[in-house]
Amino acid sequence: MDISKKDSIDMNFKHVTVIGLARSGVAVAKLAQEVGAHVFFSDASDSTIVKKTFNELQKYGIDGEINGHTDKIYDADLWVISPGVPKNAEIIQNAQSKDIPIVSEIEFASWFTLAPILAITGSNGKTTTAHMLYEMCKTKDIHPVLSGNVGNAFANVVRNDLTIPDEKRVHILEISSFQMEFIQHFKPYISLFLNLTPDHLNRYDDMDDYVSAKMNMWSNQTHDDFLVFNADDEMLSERIAPAQATKIPFSLKSDSHVLFKLNDTKIYDKEHATLIKLDEIALPGKHNLSNYLGSATSASLLGIAPSRISQVMKTFCGVPHRLENVGTVKGVTYINDSKATNIDAVKVALESFNSPILLILGGRDKGGNFLSLYPHTHLVKEVLTIGESEEAIATVLGDAVRLRSCGSLMSAVEVAHSNAQPGDVVLLSPGCASFDQFDNYEHRGDVFRELVQGLKEYS
Repeated sequence: MDISKKDSIDMNFKHVTVIGLARSGVAVAKLAQEVGAHVFFSDASDSTIVKKTFNELQKYGIDGEINGHTDKIYDADLWVISPGVPKNAEIIQNAQSKDIPIVSEIEFASWFTLAPILAITGSNGKTTTAHMLYEMCKTKDIHPVLSGNVGNAFANVVRNDLTIPDEKRVHILEISSFQMEFIQHFKPYISLFLNLTPDHLNRYDDMDDYVSAKMNMWSNQTHDDFLVFNADDEMLSERIAPAQATKIPFSLKSDSHVLFKLNDTKIYDKEHATLIKLDEIALPGKHNLSNYLGSATSASLLGIAPSRISQVMKTFCGVPHRLENVGTVKGVTYINDSKATNIDAVKVALESFNSPILLILGGRDKGGNFLSLYPHTHLVKEVLTIGESEEAIATVLGDAVRLRSCGSLMSAVEVAHSNAQPGDVVLLSPGCASFDQFDNYEHRGDVFRELVQGLKEYS
C-alpha cells in the first residue's frame, strides 16, 4: 500500500493490522473499520483488560487474536502500532522486512480530519499545559477537544467527528515520544514544545534517540504553521533549528521575539498591555509560569482574546496527579505527584515546597539518574522507596540521604504517617513508571489518594 501521499490514501477494502489493544489500539481499530478497512487486531497479552477489549471488538465485527501473535498479522496492507509497542520489537522488524507500511495511531487518525491540530509535547508539563490550553480555547468560535496521551484517544475523537462533523473543531493533543514514532504526514498547525530532559531511557538507545522521536512533531510543518518553543531550553532550541515552521519562542529570561514578556510583577504583551499580574495566577511555581507563557502564546496564535487567556490563568487550578494536594492529616500535607515519572519532574516537585519533605520515590526504573536528585534534597527529611527501583535508588542515594525501604505504596504512606510532624509534606513523586505495581500513573495516584483518605477517617 502506497501511503507516500496523504491525499491519495484510500482505506476501502484495505487490510489493516492493529498491534496492541490498549486504549489507542481499540480506538484505531474502530476508526479503521469506519473508513472502510478490513481490520485484524493482535495483542501478545491475555490480561483481564485485554480479554474484555477482545470481546468488545468482536461485538463490533472486528476479528483478532490475543495471547500471542500469529502469521495472520502479516496479511496486511498497513500496520497501525499502539504506543506501548517498542519500535525495535521483533514483530516490527519482521513487518518492515516484508515492506508493510507502519504508522502510529496519531498518524493514522490525522488522515481523517481537516480540523486544526494544536499538539503539545515535552518531557514535563504536557498534561497541565494541554488542559490549560483546552480551557483557554473554549469560546463561541472554537470547539476544542482534548485527546492523545491524555483523556480520549485521538482516533476516537476523529471517528466521532466523522459521524457528527463540527466546523469549529480544534484538536488539542498531548503527545508523547512513543506516539511520534512511525510518523508519515502528521502536521499540527501549532506545535508547542515545553522542554527536553532525559526520559524513557529504558526504551530508547540514548537521549538522542529519545529527542529524535520528539522532533517528528514538526517534521511536516511548513512556514504556514507555528512552532512555539521554550527558548530557555538550550537543547530544545538547538534541535528545532532546522524546522520550516514559523518559530515563536517563549521565555522566563529573554524578551527577544516573544509574544508575552515577564517582569517581577506581571506578564505583558509587546504593546506593554498587562495580561495578568503574577499574584493573580492560580498555579504557583516557576515551572507553571513557563507553562502559562507557552499556553498563552499558543492560544494567542489561535486568535483567543487576552481576556479569555487571563481568565483561565486566574482560575485554572491544575490537574489530578500533578502536585495535587489530596489532604491534610494531623497538620501534615499529602501531595500526589504520581505524574512525575522521570527525575526532572521530581526535581521540580522538590523545589515547589518550603517545608520539610518525606519523599516517596520509586517504581519501574526508566533509566533515570537518581543521584542528580541530591542537590535538590535540602528539605528532604527522609526518602521512602517503593517498587522495583528500590535497590537502584539505595545504591546511589543511600549514603547521601536518610532512606528507608518500604516496598509498597501502602507501607510508605503508613511509615510517613507515623513519622511526619505537623508542618511536614508527604510527597509522592516517584520519578519512575508505575507498571511494576499499578496499571498506570493515574491508578498509582488514585491509590495514594485513597490511602490518605483512610488516614483522615481513622485519625
